[in-house]
Amino acid sequence: MALVVQKYGGSSVADAEGIKRVAKRIVATRQAGNQVVVVVSAMGDTTDELLDLANQVTPAPPGRELDMLLTSGERISMALLAMAIATLGMEARSFTGSQAGVITDEVHGFARIIDVTPGRISSAIKDGAIPIVAGFQGVSQTTKDITTLGRGGSDTTAVALAAALSADVCEIYTDVDGVFTEDPRLVAGARRIPRISYEEMLEMAACGAKVLIPRCVEYARRYGLPIHVRSSFSDKTGTWVSENAENESEEAGMEQAIISAVAHDRSEAKITVVGVPDRVGTAARIFGIIAEADINIDMIVQNVSAIATGRTDISFTLPGADGQRALEMLRSAQETLGFQELLYDDRIGKVSVIGAGMRSHPGVSAKFFAALAEAGVNIQMITTSEIRISVVVDQSDVDVAVHTTHKSFGLDADEIEAVVYGGTGR
Repeated sequence: MALVVQKYGGSSVADAEGIKRVAKRIVATRQAGNQVVVVVSAMGDTTDELLDLANQVTPAPPGRELDMLLTSGERISMALLAMAIATLGMEARSFTGSQAGVITDEVHGFARIIDVTPGRISSAIKDGAIPIVAGFQGVSQTTKDITTLGRGGSDTTAVALAAALSADVCEIYTDVDGVFTEDPRLVAGARRIPRISYEEMLEMAACGAKVLIPRCVEYARRYGLPIHVRSSFSDKTGTWVSENAENESEEAGMEQAIISAVAHDRSEAKITVVGVPDRVGTAARIFGIIAEADINIDMIVQNVSAIATGRTDISFTLPGADGQRALEMLRSAQETLGFQELLYDDRIGKVSVIGAGMRSHPGVSAKFFAALAEAGVNIQMITTSEIRISVVVDQSDVDVAVHTTHKSFGLDADEIEAVVYGGTGR
């Protein structure tokens, strides 16, 4: 008997019919001889609707009260799903994040999981019931307040709970049939990836692939927990994310692909600090200011210092939502830092190629850049890791860059494989 943790996203439980369909899948998994624990998101776009409602009341809702409001969405879907399972003749018990033992820090809106103590979940399993857990939420270890985990937090809840329960697998149900070589909403000819390593999936998630978030994948890698990404709208085999994806492909007689996927991200902005004094410690002070504001930096490029002036330019990318806040903090320190001006551009996009195969195959960069040049796409910034190459381009060039790159590396499927069953990209 396997212990399976299943997570269902908002598009899977968007309405009453969706909830009934999910309930049947859960009961079928149980009837197949497995123990099942379920993590569920809020219905459809409920979280966004609650955010809009809060912003209509006040432009700056207190974090504690906003978390209290937003967590109501998951509580609605967990209760309805438990009811639907009961109508099918099985007992289900719904639990909030705090009742399930999800312990976090005290940060509202983007809390980190400190520990999971799933005593009540284990008791429910022993009693023969199916636990239904509200995703995206926990309780602060220090303040005892309700907290939320940020976007994609239900995925992290599911993986953390699966690790705490020593589950055999964590199934992430979404509105597409697995992880594809690009978002099938943009590239209709994208291919499903049968197996992918944690390392590659982490790079994809960090580069804009929306099917899983980096925190979820990192948690799974830390505990060696296999993730099976699949659709709740079909019975097709999805994508397995695990440590040994490359070795398993080789054992099956398949050569490791040079490039596994292309990813894109339109949510970033670029700041250029112009005329920075080229002195020891200046960059440290600039990025120290950004770090104090808890803003994540992605790509960084520093120009060669001009001999005549002894000054340089530093460009970096960051989440577009944090752009104005970063500008304000840098402007307030302009006199101390001694730079000349700030340039801001939120009309950019990041396009990346990811693949463990590039470790042993030279020429990937040349092929990538040649494809972009042939399509007339100008590159503004470049950054690399051992298995990833990312470029920043004008936002208007993202679509053509993605299609050109996807085709250049032979990732287009011979026939349409991807079906988007519902949802808006999550």
